[in-house]
Amino acid sequence: MKTAQRIGNLLGLGGERGGPPPQYAALADGLILTDTHAEAWLTLTAANTDLMSVQDRDAQLDQADQALGRVLAGHDCHLRVLWSPLRADDYLHEAANIFSAGDWEAWAGMRVRRLDQIGMDTRHLLLGVRLTDRTGQARQTAARAVREALGTGTPPVSTRELAALSGQMRSLVRRLEVSPWRAEPAPVETLAWLIAREQHRTAPLPAPRDGAITGAQIATLTRGRIAPYPDHLRIVGADGATAAWSAILTMPAFPPALDTPGGGEWLRSLSEITYTPPVGEDGDEADVHLLPVSPEASVRWRVLPRRDALSKVDRARKTAKEQRRSAAGQSAGEPGRDIEATEAEMADLKMAISRDGVDLVDDHPRIVVTSTVSLEDLRARVDAVVAHYAGSDIEVVTGEDEQRELWCEMQPGDRVRVPDVGHTRDVTALSASWFWGGARVGDADGPIVGYLTGSTPGIVRLDVTAGSDAGDATTTAFLGRSGRGKSTAVAMCCLDAAFRGAFALILDFKGDLGGVVTAAQAYGLPARLVQTTSRFAGSADLFTLLEGHEAAQVEVPAQLTIAAPPHLRARGAETPITRAVNAVIRDGTPATWRVVEYLRTMDDALGRETGEALHELAQTGLGAPFMGRPADGAPLLSPEPGVWVVQMPGLSLPDAATHMDQWNPLQRLSVALMHSMLAYGVTTAGRRDLRGMRKVLAVPEVHVLTATRQGAAFLSYIARVGRALGTALVLDSQDALALSRIVGVVEQLRAVVGFQLTTEAEQDALCGLLGLPANAHTRAMIQAIGRLPSGAVRHGHSIIRDAQWDAATVQWDIPSAELLAMLDTSPKAAAAHTPETADAPATEEAAVTA
Repeated sequence: MKTAQRIGNLLGLGGERGGPPPQYAALADGLILTDTHAEAWLTLTAANTDLMSVQDRDAQLDQADQALGRVLAGHDCHLRVLWSPLRADDYLHEAANIFSAGDWEAWAGMRVRRLDQIGMDTRHLLLGVRLTDRTGQARQTAARAVREALGTGTPPVSTRELAALSGQMRSLVRRLEVSPWRAEPAPVETLAWLIAREQHRTAPLPAPRDGAITGAQIATLTRGRIAPYPDHLRIVGADGATAAWSAILTMPAFPPALDTPGGGEWLRSLSEITYTPPVGEDGDEADVHLLPVSPEASVRWRVLPRRDALSKVDRARKTAKEQRRSAAGQSAGEPGRDIEATEAEMADLKMAISRDGVDLVDDHPRIVVTSTVSLEDLRARVDAVVAHYAGSDIEVVTGEDEQRELWCEMQPGDRVRVPDVGHTRDVTALSASWFWGGARVGDADGPIVGYLTGSTPGIVRLDVTAGSDAGDATTTAFLGRSGRGKSTAVAMCCLDAAFRGAFALILDFKGDLGGVVTAAQAYGLPARLVQTTSRFAGSADLFTLLEGHEAAQVEVPAQLTIAAPPHLRARGAETPITRAVNAVIRDGTPATWRVVEYLRTMDDALGRETGEALHELAQTGLGAPFMGRPADGAPLLSPEPGVWVVQMPGLSLPDAATHMDQWNPLQRLSVALMHSMLAYGVTTAGRRDLRGMRKVLAVPEVHVLTATRQGAAFLSYIARVGRALGTALVLDSQDALALSRIVGVVEQLRAVVGFQLTTEAEQDALCGLLGLPANAHTRAMIQAIGRLPSGAVRHGHSIIRDAQWDAATVQWDIPSAELLAMLDTSPKAAAAHTPETADAPATEEAAVTA
């Protein structure tokens, strides 16, 4: 070994394999300082690329190339793709800030248990960029040896030095925050976790002092034992037992070209690798199923400055040229084709660098595979990783006899130790790995409703009431075929909103959402089910529903005029109806049934005839709710936090082309009853005393309303004023095409949830609402979204487009079997939710089993 190489190994300099692991001096927000240099560490935001259009993907790839070639050129960079188990208990702590009504602790606890059952990992993306060498490296290294011998430890880092480095780090962040990665400084707590996690110790992380971790606190992060073996490492816990087994794989060969989307996305696809765990002696093969490997990545790279890149390419070209000439001078007289091809390629590449601005990168990719189960389990995971990349013609091998060097190399603050397993290529080969790609959708906080089913795992949050708080649109649409889970998803959103203290009114045209009331009462929420039957006479009386008598003084005559037979309207029945309403208001006890009785006793013959006709209609199931005489104790709708379901399965609304005089009695009563609900919804949304309360108006089977002029106008009005009035509109429809034509609603859509649709026209309409290209690929995806590979229906699988216009595939998740049974909308289940059971208080047994 040469003297210079020995000195380099001793000092930890250069790219040689020797030298000690990095010696950390300080951690701060966005900074890791070792004895030899300082690095900026940034968290990167994952992009939603699974459903991204080709044009958007190309644009993001170009931006990534520019960030690599312009911002990071000349810097030593270190990318880490990491996984951590989802801490389900954290959701219970969040719930105190999310929910406030009912037994929200039990509601959130049910979700926590479900998250524990799923056991989903969370991906983290961190990027380290070397900022500067700390002065006097050799002197510091020698001084460190003296300090270690004397037991005096590492000297503190000055505040001045930290401030100067922080300024450099933030300057770098400002240049990268506009990149597709949206970089931010990594919190000091994240950096402490990044270093300590490799030790697999359970000791708590040190708390920063004055924003930094220094001195003796640093030592607590690296108290671990790593035992290297030829093909793996054993991490020894505090008790002396093996806590984990780890293997570091290298990628010595890539094919000349890789497709994207496809095998070229070799970093994004880490989350897609699964394996079959080995079956032990006592194992049951029937219980074996695929599990995620969750391999991690450590990639060190350096984008070559233009001059260095040209020099390196020219050297390679000249070498190939000399080999060609030498071969031509031999007896054979013919150079090999590889030599000729290399010379031509280097010449073309030199021209591309000079003329087209192509950037080159030296990169050293490593894949880290870890198991906390057994060495056999680790080897099964390694085999799965090797097989996964073999399908893309990427060679992946275990770093034989170099596990220690590779382990040191992947530590933050270290360096390239095994330089001969690296590659020089254009930056697109690195950016096209889409290390920041995957799936992401939903709100940043709020209730958890399901999980991603795209290329990266993760939970999905959706708060239908969040639009008003954010000053955004407040309408959410659920669109798709019947029986795919739309109504159940709407029910979950309404329950989550009610636990947030919202007044949730559900207009149930199909009559199958009575289970929402059962579920709400089981978890301590105020809830009531109202049906269009004589038992609920007077429950939709506008005198009761509307704030004050002035609004009712206008709405009640309009409602009764709609319900009156056309021949009486033609004779002027509106006049005696209005007179009767005014008289009842003056009496001081206004009610619609009193208006009908007043009409029956009027001196005016037309008034008496109108009153008799309305009295008979009030005995029907559709007429009783808005103009029938209520029985004592009859349930009424009240604008307070909770869930209120109004079932109107017998409605028969006329289409917009049918004139009012042609409506039959069933249609007249249907429109009059709907008039109550629409007037109640508009008035409740606009009440000044309720402006501070969250409000949700949910309309399942909204195509019943969109077919009428009044219904479409009502939806447009609520959608447009929802932000100002704090009212969220939740729509559920099988007709995406009809909804897409209501401009007032489409303009106010905050989120769209798309389920399976089968006709091309409906699929194209859904594509437009989801912000996806209407092409054969997207239509096929919408066609398949509701089916399992076996052909069975996949309930609750959908595509969500959120407020940021990100779209991803999502599985809606009901946290317990008991809750799923309560929300079942099948005919048998809907029949079980009768008014008698729905209005009864939840039994103790129901509350416990839920």
